[in-house]
Amino acid sequence: MKLFVDSADLTEIETLAAWGVLKGVTTNPSLLNQVEGDEVSIYRRICELVDGPISAEVVVEGRDEMIAEGRRLAAIHPNIVVKLPTSAEGLRATSVLAADGISVNMTLCFTAPQALLAASAGARYVSPFVGRYDDIGNDGIAALREVVETLWGFESEVEVLAASIRNPIHVIEAAKMGADIATIPPKVFHQMLMHPLTDIGLDKFNADAAARRARLGG
Repeated sequence: MKLFVDSADLTEIETLAAWGVLKGVTTNPSLLNQVEGDEVSIYRRICELVDGPISAEVVVEGRDEMIAEGRRLAAIHPNIVVKLPTSAEGLRATSVLAADGISVNMTLCFTAPQALLAASAGARYVSPFVGRYDDIGNDGIAALREVVETLWGFESEVEVLAASIRNPIHVIEAAKMGADIATIPPKVFHQMLMHPLTDIGLDKFNADAAARRARLGG
């Protein structure tokens, strides 16, 4: 499973890119609202930091407006993926953009029927939301599993991108069930890396190394 970061924070993206683990980035209007700067400059910098799919979301509602906005975003950089909502207008715009050779990430997907429609319209990525489904009392992981199973062996190339990830457990469950991608908030990347036994072990090794140097007079 490929790991993307869900962020528009250039500092965080640069930090995680240096780990060598990132294969792509997803953004959305809410994430962009948390940072300063022109969105085009932000997208271009992200594309410099991470050589992979970079999702940029449209912020209009009608089919024609989505198509125009999608084409504008796609022109920023070859790695830009246009992010469209799972809606009737989004499906209509997806079919046109896909025919133009523009990759589409269909977002705000919650069910397998929605995912099947998105894939059939030509979406390159389908993004089931795990955490937000949990928030309303449903089982986001079970819904993600149903999407993965539904699109397994789909006739055209489409990848399931697990989104709205809230914790490392979500990441591992997505990997175990065969999701193609998980897009992960920066704080969850740091949670995945941390473990108290790792810290204890490192402190012990460093202390023993220091003791040996002192004993040998080095």
